[in-house]
Amino acid sequence: MTGLPDTKKIVAAFHQNAAEYDQHISVQKRVVANLVRHIEAESGMPTKTILDVGSGTGSLLGRLHSIYPAAALCGIDLAFNMCLSTSAKLGEHCTVVNGDAEQLPFADGRFDLVVSTSALQWVGNLSQALYEMRRVIKPGGTLSVAFFCEGTLGELRRCFCEAVGVLGAENNQRSARLHEFRTIENVKLILGSMDFEKIVLNSETETDWYDDVHSLLRSIKNIGAGTVAGGSGGGLGWRGVLNETSRLYREYYGQNGRIPVTYNVLYLHARVAKS
Repeated sequence: MTGLPDTKKIVAAFHQNAAEYDQHISVQKRVVANLVRHIEAESGMPTKTILDVGSGTGSLLGRLHSIYPAAALCGIDLAFNMCLSTSAKLGEHCTVVNGDAEQLPFADGRFDLVVSTSALQWVGNLSQALYEMRRVIKPGGTLSVAFFCEGTLGELRRCFCEAVGVLGAENNQRSARLHEFRTIENVKLILGSMDFEKIVLNSETETDWYDDVHSLLRSIKNIGAGTVAGGSGGGLGWRGVLNETSRLYREYYGQNGRIPVTYNVLYLHARVAKS
C-alpha cells in the first residue's frame, strides 16, 4: 500500500482552506512552539536572514520575528492564498514568494537560518527539497525543520484499512491512496548523502482528541489535508467504510466518549560548516 503525495491536489486544498487554516491547527501550533524552542537552544551564530519553506499563514515567521526583530524574513509556499495570509499577517516585515520547495528561487548561500514546520510531509521528493534547503544556507548557517513522520494518524490508518478489508475489494483503491508518512530511517538515508557538519534528529509524539471520526476527518479537511485519508467519496460503499471505521476506532481507542489521534513529529536540526 503506497500513497505518494498528490502535490496538485494538496496545494489546491491548502489554497482553498487558507482563510480558516489557523482555526484548526492545534497540533501545528504546538509544533511551531517546540521548533522555536529548539532553534533558540541550537542558535550558534548571528541570524540576519531567515527562510521559511512551506510558510503557510506565517505563524512560525511571526514567532521568529519576535526573537530576531532585525532579521530579514522570507516565506515561500506553493499555495497562493497561504502567501496572501502571510503577507497580511506580517506586512513589510516579510517577503513572501509563491513557489516550490523542490525548486527554491534563491541564490546559493543566501540565508543564515532555513526553517519549516508541518510542511515537508507533503512534498513529492523530500530528498530534493532538503537538498534545495541546504543549497540556500550560508556557511555556518542552520537548518531547523519539523514535519510529521511514520505513525502519524496511525489509529485512523489501522481502522480505515480494516474497514476496507471487511467491506470488500471495491474500496481498495481508496485504501491505496492513504498518505504514506516518511520513516525516520528514510530521512537518515537522505541526510547521510548531504554535507551537514552537525545533525540532531529526534521525534516527539503529540495527541489530540475528537468526539468522533467524522469530526476528525472534518478537521483534517479544514486544514487542507483531506487527501491524507484517501480523499473523499460518496455512495453507500463509502458511507459503509466510514461507519465501519468509526465503529472500529471507538472499539479500539475510545476513552470517555472521545477518540485520540496521534501525530509523530520529526525534528531535524543541522549545521552547515563554516567556510
